[in-house]
Amino acid sequence: MVRAWFNTNNRSTAINPSIAISIRASVTCSLSPRLAISRALGSRLPWIAARREADRLLLEEIADHRAAPDGRDDILALLIAAVGDDGEPLTDQELRDQVMTLLVAGHETTATTLAWCLERLQRHPECLERLQREITEGEGDAYLDAVVNETLRTRPVIDSAVRRLTAPIELGGYMLPAGMMVAASIRGAQLSETYERPEEFHPERFLDRAAAPYTLIPFGGGVRRCVGASFAVMEMKAILRSMLQRVKVRVTSEGPERPQRWRRFTITPARGGRVTLDAAAGPQRRRTGHAAPSI
Repeated sequence: MVRAWFNTNNRSTAINPSIAISIRASVTCSLSPRLAISRALGSRLPWIAARREADRLLLEEIADHRAAPDGRDDILALLIAAVGDDGEPLTDQELRDQVMTLLVAGHETTATTLAWCLERLQRHPECLERLQREITEGEGDAYLDAVVNETLRTRPVIDSAVRRLTAPIELGGYMLPAGMMVAASIRGAQLSETYERPEEFHPERFLDRAAAPYTLIPFGGGVRRCVGASFAVMEMKAILRSMLQRVKVRVTSEGPERPQRWRRFTITPARGGRVTLDAAAGPQRRRTGHAAPSI
């Protein structure tokens, strides 16, 4: 992930450990306000030091990109070249915030979606077989795209998108004032009767036609749609493709894992997305573990 962001000199390898420490500390502090206060008053110095070091390295990388922009095709270069609604480029602080948001938020949500994807596939052998065949025979990404979309639809990791109103609005016969927080239900939209048999895992529904506007919103919608959406989908597809080229997912007769809220905001498989893997070729070596690694 870091290489995709910077694709540059050895500094990216130095950034990685500091960011990893910052991620672990940030996620731990999100568990509860009490734990956050405890950490802030207790072992706060390692976390602050790691964050400052990550900030320093990121700002150095931003300066290097600005000084020598030619020939760069990484994500940071694209952000530097972008302009806002006012026609102005992002400041160094805004670039830092965008990069850290994607690096931090993109870990847990993407890993959890991959866990759900494997949890769904091992309980739908016909889907697993078709995906395995497409990847093995190099038939393109059509079914892989459909599997990722159907996982995002049936098992959204975030269940709502919250916005603060900047102006009054009438909604469902109610007048809502400016400043009020409103939330769109991602799960409600994606499991509505807009889809035929909405509760079923059926990737084929995305092969014939694209989702209607605002019926597939796992990354939110509007101008504040998750900036890392395309990168997250690309990352999930790359991991699934690489994984299924090397191992076979063993089908299970166990019932589906129950969605549960974890660390206050993400919705994960209750048993961690446990799968059994066999080597794709050669001696069969059984591997059992959780699909989503902890951060």
